Amino acid sequence: MAEPTGWEPVPRSRTFELVLDRIEEQILAGKLRVGDRLPPERELVELLGVSRAAIREALRVLEAQGVVRAKVGTGPDSGSVIAALPTAGLTQLLRFHLALANFPLPDVVDTRAALERSSARLAAERAAAGRATDQLTALGELLARMDDPALTREQFNDCDTAFHVAIAEAGGNRLMADLTIAVRNAVRHPLLTAFHRITDWPAAAATLRAEHHAIHTAITAGDAEAAGELMEAHIHRFHHEVALPALAADDED
Repeated sequence: MAEPTGWEPVPRSRTFELVLDRIEEQILAGKLRVGDRLPPERELVELLGVSRAAIREALRVLEAQGVVRAKVGTGPDSGSVIAALPTAGLTQLLRFHLALANFPLPDVVDTRAALERSSARLAAERAAAGRATDQLTALGELLARMDDPALTREQFNDCDTAFHVAIAEAGGNRLMADLTIAVRNAVRHPLLTAFHRITDWPAAAATLRAEHHAIHTAITAGDAEAAGELMEAHIHRFHHEVALPALAADDED
């Protein structure tokens, strides 16, 4: 008896979902890894005994989730490739859930504070061991840009996002970094909305700058405890004292 290949035909009901199951089985079994190319559509049709439409729908779902990336064209470099970075897919899913209010913003804030506290601690520990030099340089450059009083609120928000992302990446934990980046990017729009609702923007920006500098100083000094506490306090203070009241006022208008 021939040994099963893992690409046996699937039942016809909910076909594209069952195609997803087959691809997931290949990944979990270690037969598909990051950088591997999926078989061409025509071959998948024959292997799984389904229509090309079902294959294409499954691939669209996987691409939206960030599991695969499509390379257009013909030849050996075309087709669907298992992706290395899930951040884009995580961010998109979180944005949808936030927009649909499936995750209340206060819950997201608490989750973000816990994640970023850990990221800041890890970044400080790596800084103390001399393993975060490039990230610390990037953080310093971002702080210098945010110190420019001529920045628009949109530009400040972009720098703020990049600052928190850089700390997450400096922590060195890839899963924690991807989760942190996804949550921070997912709340980018609500934060920008809150920024525009702040009446005394210069004062608010000055406070944010001071808090960012304090976090950077603790990380650079390798003080993991202080870095974590400052990060958590920074996130909670801004959201509970500034962002959430501003967004609530926006809802009342």
